[in-house]
Amino acid sequence: MAKAPTPDAISTILANPSPDSSSELPEIVVQVLDLKPTGNRFMFTASDGKQKLRAILQSIFSSEVNSGNIQNLGLIRILDYTLNDIPSKNEKYLIVTKCEVVSPALEMEIKTEVKTEETGIILKPKEEMKFNNEVKREGTGIILKPKHEMVTKSAAQIIHENMAPAARMAMTRRVHPLVSLNPYQGNWTIKVRVTNKGNLRTYKNARGEGHVFNVELMDEDGTEIQATMFNEAARKFYDKFQLGKVYYISKGTLRVANKQFRTVKNDYEMNLNEYSEVEEASSEGTFIPETKFNFVPIDQLGSYVNGKELVDVIGIVQNVSPTMSIRRKINNETIPKRDITIADETKKTVVVSLWNDLATNIGQELLDNADKSPIVAIKSLKVGDFQGVSLSTLTRSTVLVNPDMPESKKLRSWYDSEGKETSMASVGSGMSPSSKGGMQSMYSDRVRLSFITSNPSLGEDKPAFFSIRAYISFIKPDQTMWYRACKTCNKKVTDAIGSGYWCEGCQKNDEECSLRYIMVVKVSDASGEAWVSVFNEQAEQIIGCSADELDKLKSQEGDQNLYQLKLKEATWVPYLFRVSVVQNEYMNEKRQRITAKSVAPVDFAAESRLLLEDISKMKVSQ
Repeated sequence: MAKAPTPDAISTILANPSPDSSSELPEIVVQVLDLKPTGNRFMFTASDGKQKLRAILQSIFSSEVNSGNIQNLGLIRILDYTLNDIPSKNEKYLIVTKCEVVSPALEMEIKTEVKTEETGIILKPKEEMKFNNEVKREGTGIILKPKHEMVTKSAAQIIHENMAPAARMAMTRRVHPLVSLNPYQGNWTIKVRVTNKGNLRTYKNARGEGHVFNVELMDEDGTEIQATMFNEAARKFYDKFQLGKVYYISKGTLRVANKQFRTVKNDYEMNLNEYSEVEEASSEGTFIPETKFNFVPIDQLGSYVNGKELVDVIGIVQNVSPTMSIRRKINNETIPKRDITIADETKKTVVVSLWNDLATNIGQELLDNADKSPIVAIKSLKVGDFQGVSLSTLTRSTVLVNPDMPESKKLRSWYDSEGKETSMASVGSGMSPSSKGGMQSMYSDRVRLSFITSNPSLGEDKPAFFSIRAYISFIKPDQTMWYRACKTCNKKVTDAIGSGYWCEGCQKNDEECSLRYIMVVKVSDASGEAWVSVFNEQAEQIIGCSADELDKLKSQEGDQNLYQLKLKEATWVPYLFRVSVVQNEYMNEKRQRITAKSVAPVDFAAESRLLLEDISKMKVSQ
């Protein structure tokens, strides 16, 4: 086994920046220097003892590095690669797409003396026999080859012309891994699977009306990228791209991804125009991985609330609501919605809102099989703060029912053995603020009440969020503390003609309704006090009973001692609040409105740690 790099290995790479995958590469063994992680990849310097080149190991080699097979100062044999040229930085990057370990770490970096005289000719093993038959004119770069070889190429060209477009594209151009692409490259061809396809949307701006749609693509290494098409390209390729199929794509462009609209983990996004080439690789679908999920446990969703990052979840379906019709305020359009409640091994539940076709199609399938407790895997969900933590599908979300994957089998085994008998709690109301990866926002943006009340401009442009620790000092007993709600959608109901209650959201009559809290409480801390609006889930934690139960206490004959006593018991109890602050206009006067988004009991051990951290910071600053 070789214990030294291949002489002039870097020169070989530089002279052949994009090797033909159909030809055999010469021996290229380099030493790995300065190996360090960068995201899910590893950067290193490739050295042959004479020259060095900055290089990247793809994410598929992470296990090799983490296990110690590929080591700093070790030797690797490069079997396939791509060389990227970045003119603005005058640098070249070597992307290693295939390699094998030659030697573990050597004692030191290998260095050889640089010879002053070089031949300037790099011979590949299969080319050495042909060298005497070739004449190279120095300076012109023209190589004359024997006539019989030209005839062979001509015959190959005839076969090539009769091939299918996808096969022709695969043979004429080297397929590049997505990780090797950058905006400075010209010609490239990629082979990818469509993992998500958006709707063809219409937009309007100062230049007029247009069409746009997006697809998400994944190559065999699991690298993802989003491709966007406008107008002619959108109409041309919308029917061409089919979810789950594999395509060869070329003649596209890359640009730095807009993080605000980025839907996949890639620093770049792709644009395809009407001149781009897209050909289906129908016989090669098995070589590209299926949609990949990056599941977030339900008890760790708190840190994603109101963030831009989308999440994937998997869970057992606990409840499925009927379809509701929701009217959009923007255009008064009515769209279908259905809520499902899912749970996982963390013994937490969360409500997922399915919209549009997902509500009517997948949602109906889940409702029909709700008694069988199906498993759902959902990709690309937005995390909101309704009921503390809630999930909502987007147009690009994907829902799989009872998927065939290890996570699904593990979850089913847990549920059948113990999960179905386990008591579950909502992640929004029952999450401990001190739990790892949980609702860390309870300890972020911590302020005193006086900071909020003394800054009347807070929440003018957009809601401002803070965390406070305070006592509930007073609850008005004569306020309207609840409203009559639909048992299906929780929206307000009115008296129906005749009997029952009418729900505008569900467009139906019901004989019964439920009561849901909507109230204000006064909270106090050492700096001051403020009125805070509290809704049903948070109010139930504070009062200790449902609105229906409190109504029964209030309606009992005689005085209201039991009702008053229940409210009194809820006061002077410390809580951690996550609140939003907005500006509302009332009677032509702007007023500050503080709303409790989540409430949790005080974890005194966590509070003590927080105080110790503050004390340490004070000591350092002195």
